[in-house]
Amino acid sequence: MVFLFRCQNLWLILDKYRSAPDADGKKYITYENFKKAGREASPKAKSYFTASLYAKLVEPEERLCRVEILSFYNHVVKKVWLQQARIGISLYDVTGEGYLREMDLENYILELLPSLCQLSQLEPSFHVFYVCTAVRKFFFFLDPLRVVFVRITDILASTYLDSLLELRESQTTEAQLASNWFSHQSAMRVYGSYLQLDEDRNGMLTRAELSRYGNGTLTDVFLDRVFQECTTYEREMDYKSYLDFVLAMEDKYEPQALAYLFRILDVGGRGRLTPLTIKYFYDSLEERLRSSGYTPPTFNDILNEIFDMVKPADPNYITLDDLLRSGKGDTVVSVLTDLQGFWAHENREMLMSELPDEAEL
Repeated sequence: MVFLFRCQNLWLILDKYRSAPDADGKKYITYENFKKAGREASPKAKSYFTASLYAKLVEPEERLCRVEILSFYNHVVKKVWLQQARIGISLYDVTGEGYLREMDLENYILELLPSLCQLSQLEPSFHVFYVCTAVRKFFFFLDPLRVVFVRITDILASTYLDSLLELRESQTTEAQLASNWFSHQSAMRVYGSYLQLDEDRNGMLTRAELSRYGNGTLTDVFLDRVFQECTTYEREMDYKSYLDFVLAMEDKYEPQALAYLFRILDVGGRGRLTPLTIKYFYDSLEERLRSSGYTPPTFNDILNEIFDMVKPADPNYITLDDLLRSGKGDTVVSVLTDLQGFWAHENREMLMSELPDEAEL
């Protein structure tokens, strides 16, 4: 409540000294009025009324060198929020070394749940699965080396905590909730898919059960490699490992996801994809294509296309760095592992032509 009051007070001061609204409805403030507002601000807010920050917030196209008051206000609120978030989350740093272990972050999120109104419909029995789902997002992307802890500075610098705390807002659209990994809807979607795949209801997934993931279009060789490389128990995958898999498959363009998938593709474990490795995965794809009644392109055509897309530093093989640098890593992975991904790539021109022109929107 104190935080909200101070923010409202800051906004009133800025609004008091604003210029007349522009034709686009935006509210601006001149530097002279900016200094006057700073003199009226609270002692803590005064520190933000600096010439350097003002200059930073002036938009290049702003001829009168004014600052939009909403930009300044949002900057201050973000800074204050980060300070409060740092204090709140640091309480769970039991070692005092600036990082959280998995159990620390689980406790933080579990105790945060009552304040997130968008999660008020969560059944208490689902809390443990929700917390597991939420924590995996942080650890998958912020702990790629699997050292089993994440730095608090990395948590605050990422957008993940922002997305989690957005669930405090009551005015949130269905579209926003659907795209937020931490929402009730998203957690139920992911956990529900796990339950649907788990045919024998033993709480674990076999290779055969995971083969039905998505539309059941993943290749056999890729599935074999998933169970060879990913953390499993007696050749079965638990929910936590499934979450890693889903995060990688849904965000293939992210460096951490590509690193996860590259480890699966790197059959020899040498950090490189040679033509022989690529053929190993293509043969499985080719088999699926022929069984679907489709005449596949030749291996050499696919190989040349992949190397042309990636343009590796060494023409004899592709590394993870090559995939990341090319910006085509997600496409390469999809083409080699997923029948649906292959179709999407092969028919990309037709799909693009079916999109409406901007003039039609």
